Amino acid sequence: MKKILIVGAGRSSANLIKYLLEHAEECDWHLRVGDMDEQFARQKIGDSSRGTAFRLNAANEEQRRKEVAAADLVISMLPAIMHLQVAKDCLHFGKHLITPSYIPNEMWELHQQAIDKGIVMLNEMGVDPGIDHMSAMKIIDELKSKGATLQSFESFTGGLIAPESDNNPWHYKITWNPRNVILAGYGGTARYRENNTLKFIPYHRLFERITPVDLGSDGVFEGYANRDSLTYLKLYRLEDIPTLYRGTLRKLGYCTSWNLLVQLGLTDDSFMIPDAATLTWHQLTSSMLPESPAGTLRERVQQYLHAADSDMERLEWLGIFDNRSLGIETGSPAAALQKLVEEKWKLNPGDKDMIVMWHRFRYSLQGKNIELQSTLIAIGDDPVHTAMSKTVGLPIAIAAKFILTGQWQLKGVCLPTTSDIYLPVLEELSSMGIRFKETEVERS
Repeated sequence: MKKILIVGAGRSSANLIKYLLEHAEECDWHLRVGDMDEQFARQKIGDSSRGTAFRLNAANEEQRRKEVAAADLVISMLPAIMHLQVAKDCLHFGKHLITPSYIPNEMWELHQQAIDKGIVMLNEMGVDPGIDHMSAMKIIDELKSKGATLQSFESFTGGLIAPESDNNPWHYKITWNPRNVILAGYGGTARYRENNTLKFIPYHRLFERITPVDLGSDGVFEGYANRDSLTYLKLYRLEDIPTLYRGTLRKLGYCTSWNLLVQLGLTDDSFMIPDAATLTWHQLTSSMLPESPAGTLRERVQQYLHAADSDMERLEWLGIFDNRSLGIETGSPAAALQKLVEEKWKLNPGDKDMIVMWHRFRYSLQGKNIELQSTLIAIGDDPVHTAMSKTVGLPIAIAAKFILTGQWQLKGVCLPTTSDIYLPVLEELSSMGIRFKETEVERS
């Protein structure tokens, strides 16, 4: 019997665990699912005899290493900063590893050691990063095989709320790590290439530089730049492409309103709020403004930021003008804002989320200029088996199956950017309804 250790049973793990349990009998697997909240892990396992839930403190080295040593394959669903330590444990005990997160530079340093141990450390195997890599590389490789010259590649992904559950003025609800939502782009400068020119967007301008994305009957969205698109020039083997830009999708209106929170300083994570436990949101927001003797707090904020009425309505709905406690004992403005949005943007019973991924390629072939758009729309089933959980968890689960059944003979530190990985995974995802729609038009 092969043993799979899943470290972390958070928001994105439900469909991962469901898939592995559904295949556990035929493949002779047993899952051990560890989380700080054992009850949370138990809910994911249900009454399956092929799964065991237990309380795991991933920071406890002795407990963590004991679990890794007993597994054949480890799937880390922990926060990204914790993957490296799990990877070192896997290397020590010679165990395969899969993660959904961006690969840190330190992980690459384990590549030769992993090869020597005969194990694979497969990273960026979720949705973004993950399905974005696989779907993009499939098209890139196909175009190159035809002799096409790529001129532009743009790619956007958004974890959003499905239209039938879209009932707040932000048109957004939390479906993944809320801290990452608050700190999107924080503390860095976005970089991309446009018409062979290097472009930068500093954080305080990030949500002002918006790209409109009109997907027709699938909706109209707006995109803001991801942190560093330039790393994908090498990753996608597109070093000579004139334009490469990657970003995140939101529904219309979100970015201008979120930008007000940035300009106010409420996404700042660099300092602790004095006496946070005694402060109200009215007091914190007021503290971010210059002194003004006249007007309500809303009026003062609107005048200070020259904000539109529609954006002010979103801020008021969020509650940053209210005389209510911040709800935290200690923390930064970003921590207080996270507490607030987790309450205001939570998925309610019956809610469904939505993943939207959109690629646009512009290329020339046989004297013609062509634009190819590839779009994925995935809708969740409920607040547990979300579209986010499907698109993050299923690629990992499929990869685990191929590794444990010996269909893949991967070694070392890997990403899903080669056809031996992306073709079978995309094919199986398509069979489960997670598939792309492609359209091509000739450009003048």
